[in-house]
Amino acid sequence: MMEILRGSPALSAFRINKLLARFQAANLQVHNIYAEYVHFADLNAPLNDSEQAQLTRLLQYGPALSSHTPAGKLLLVTPRPGTISPWSSKATDIAHNCGLQQVDRLERGVAYYIEASTLTAEQWRQVAAELHDRMMETVFSSLTDAEKLFIHHQPAPVSSVDLLGEGRQALIDANLRLGLALAEDEIDYLQEAFTKLGRNPNDIELYMFAQANSEHCRHKIFNADWIIDGKPQPKSLFKMIKNTFETTPDYVLSAYKDNAAVMEGSAVGRYFADHNTGRYDFHQEPAHILM
Repeated sequence: MMEILRGSPALSAFRINKLLARFQAANLQVHNIYAEYVHFADLNAPLNDSEQAQLTRLLQYGPALSSHTPAGKLLLVTPRPGTISPWSSKATDIAHNCGLQQVDRLERGVAYYIEASTLTAEQWRQVAAELHDRMMETVFSSLTDAEKLFIHHQPAPVSSVDLLGEGRQALIDANLRLGLALAEDEIDYLQEAFTKLGRNPNDIELYMFAQANSEHCRHKIFNADWIIDGKPQPKSLFKMIKNTFETTPDYVLSAYKDNAAVMEGSAVGRYFADHNTGRYDFHQEPAHILM
C-alpha cells in the first residue's frame, strides 16, 4: 500500500520567476506556478497513530507548508520507475533506524501546479520537458500514478529483435521501444554486424551496445577522429584534454589511468609503529595528492 504525505514548498520565488520567464520565451502562456514536495511511502503494513506521527515528523523540513489547496494542472515529477534515488535510499534508511519497519521504501517527487491559458497537448509536453530531466525523471498526471514507482517486476526473459525477418525497421522499432537512443549510423552498424553473424540480436546485447556508445561515455565522442572542412584534425578531443599533461608533466606521477590522477605531494611526518620491530618512531614519508 502507498501513503502520500505533502511536503514543503519546493521552489523559491526566484526559481518560479525564472521558470515563468523560460515559458514566456518559449511562447507558452503560463501565468503561475506552485510547486511542493510530495512524499510517497510504500508500506508493508498499516501504521498506528504513533508511527504515523513519527513518519510525519521525519518528513517535515524546509519552509512551512501553508494550508491551501493548490490550483492549476498537476504535473508530478518523480524519479523514473525502476530506479531508486539517493534521497530515497537515505530517507528509507533513516525510517528503518527510527523503528518504522513497515516502511519498505520512501520516495520523493515534486508536484507542479501550473496555471495557464488553453494549451495544446504539444505545448503541455513542452511545459513538462522544462520541468524534468528525462534521463533520470518522469512526469505523472496524478499523485496516485506514483504507485508505479513501487511495482516489483519479475526478471523478464531474454527476448530477441527479428532483424533477419523484418530488416532494419525491427531495429528502429526496438530503438524507440527500449529507449536506446541509437543514432542512424549505429543502427546501420548493428544491422550489418548481425546480418553477417546470421542471427537476431537480443535485448541484452542492444542495451549493452547502447550503454557502451552512449553520450556520457567519452570513448565514442572524445576518442573519435575529427574532419573539419575536409581536413583531418591531428588530435581527438581527448588528446586535446591530455595535451596539457603531455606538454607540462612536472610533478604529475600518474594521470588518465582508472579515472584518477596522482600529483607529487610534500613530505610529512607520521608517528607509528614499525611493522617489523613493533617500535614506535617518527617517520618522514611523501604524502601524494590523489584526484
